[in-house]
Amino acid sequence: MSESPLELLKRVFGFDAFRGPQAEIIERLSGGGDCLVLMPTGGGKSLCYQIPALLRDGTGIVVSPLIALMQDQVDALRQLGVRAARLDSSLDPQQAMDAEGAFIRGELDLLYVAPERLLTARFLDLLDRIPVALFAIDEAHCVSQWGHDFRPEYRQLDILHRRWPQVPRIALTATADAPTREEIAERLDLRDARWFISSFDRPNIRYHVVQKDQPRRQLLAFLSARRGQSGIVYCLSRRKVEETAQFLCQEGYSALAYHAGMTSSVRTANQRRFIHEEGVVICATIAFGMGIDKPDVRFVAHLDLPKSVEGYYQETGRAGRDGEPAEAWMCYGFADVATLISMIDGSEAGEERKRLERRKLEALLGYAETTHCRRQVLLANFGETLSQACGNCDNCLDPPETWDGTVASQKALSCVYRTGQRFGVAYVIDVLRGTPNLRISQFGHDRQSTFGIGADMDLNTWRSVFRQLVAAGFLDVDVQGYGGLRLRESARALLRGETRVQLRRDLRRTRKQSSPRGETRSQTRPGGDIEVSRSAQPRYDALRELRTQLAREQNVPAYMIFSNATLRDIAEEDPNELDELATISGVGVAKLERYGEAVLEALALIR
Repeated sequence: MSESPLELLKRVFGFDAFRGPQAEIIERLSGGGDCLVLMPTGGGKSLCYQIPALLRDGTGIVVSPLIALMQDQVDALRQLGVRAARLDSSLDPQQAMDAEGAFIRGELDLLYVAPERLLTARFLDLLDRIPVALFAIDEAHCVSQWGHDFRPEYRQLDILHRRWPQVPRIALTATADAPTREEIAERLDLRDARWFISSFDRPNIRYHVVQKDQPRRQLLAFLSARRGQSGIVYCLSRRKVEETAQFLCQEGYSALAYHAGMTSSVRTANQRRFIHEEGVVICATIAFGMGIDKPDVRFVAHLDLPKSVEGYYQETGRAGRDGEPAEAWMCYGFADVATLISMIDGSEAGEERKRLERRKLEALLGYAETTHCRRQVLLANFGETLSQACGNCDNCLDPPETWDGTVASQKALSCVYRTGQRFGVAYVIDVLRGTPNLRISQFGHDRQSTFGIGADMDLNTWRSVFRQLVAAGFLDVDVQGYGGLRLRESARALLRGETRVQLRRDLRRTRKQSSPRGETRSQTRPGGDIEVSRSAQPRYDALRELRTQLAREQNVPAYMIFSNATLRDIAEEDPNELDELATISGVGVAKLERYGEAVLEALALIR
């Protein structure tokens, strides 16, 4: 009798039950049906095609956009005893021949390949000769020309259905709004596929946004309770990436830089260190991240505003893939908005694309400035409704003060109008506060009725007002006019008093505490570990040492041996026999055979 999906899950992967829609997806794909799967990062997308590939005859072909992702997936599968290989440009000719030979001989369960190689005539002809179990198209959002990770080769993958209509296909992504989902289905010829849309919610991630006020100092305050944890710090420019990495190194952190301007060898070495070592902070542009399969990233920090909600969601989603508590922290200011608008308007994209990018940026500004539950606002951008506030974002844990900003907003809008809608925020604030300077006198704006009408409010408060007016869609930034502010149509109703606005009151100073309420977070200890009971701590430490040793011997990341959660469960259960160890989640047959005795010996030494 053939093995059931659940039996295979336990034997190979060491898990006792499927999560969410995994069982339904596996049943449909194993039965020959097509699937379109939207599942958050860490939700278990890979199992949805790995198990059917093991159940069906032939080799499962996985299309993946990044070498690093393919390498991680193949290494992890081999740890589990699965016959997996990859074909990509990083392999030398002999390695590529070995992988191809194993494929031709039918010795592979799964073969990972980049879309560029799959589309070559030679590889397509090879697929005609070898039984194919299924086609899995990972990171399927890359098919969208409006997306942040567009790969033109993905648009040609509809050839898979035309050439092999009998082979089931599954397209998977963690990031796709409604229009992108439709585009995936159309471009990949998946109109008859069954859609499986899981919740986009990542409840283990705590969201926190602060306004820029000496951002390096703010970053240090955030990191102060997180020494020894693995994390990512995203910056908008290459120069800022390098400067931030150097600054963190000077402050005693193990920090590395990553951006597209570095040589390939340096990028590869830094990415490898981040994946293999514990406690490394990588400072990067968005060139880093897609396909990074490191489960124990405890935080993702943004020192600049991302370009869109989709990009922000995907970047923050790299934290806490293991399901343990993680944090998404963002620091942004008005200058970020002007910079991004300048990048959008200065691009060579068509007007339709520019308008779309502007709308996406506005949606992200709305998220950043909201006084409501951030998770509810974030999920709403993906068409998902969260009925109750999450209780795990800064606005829920420490609700912001709000104030009736109607009059202040009217003053701000009037001043923008009366100064000609061509000056930047700093100039307009000087007029509002009645700051005497030669430039204002030269333009005669010291004789305008708005000169000095905002002298009762300080500089930072006015900056906050303007930032929120831009975010709310009352003002626009004219980057072609050197950052000049312009009224949008919606400003008319506010100026006439037909609508009122509530504004959030920014904190006067940056809080140095490690959480929104000021308490020290309890879910992690120094060193970045997850919480373990006091009695189990010595066993956990011993198991970590063993895991590090085994990982070094095999030149693989430590998490591929056992995850932190599995080590914790072993330490808490303290098994004496292999049969007891086999019952722990994450310990499959291959790992039990390979590491079981060593684990039991390590536990015995400290009893």
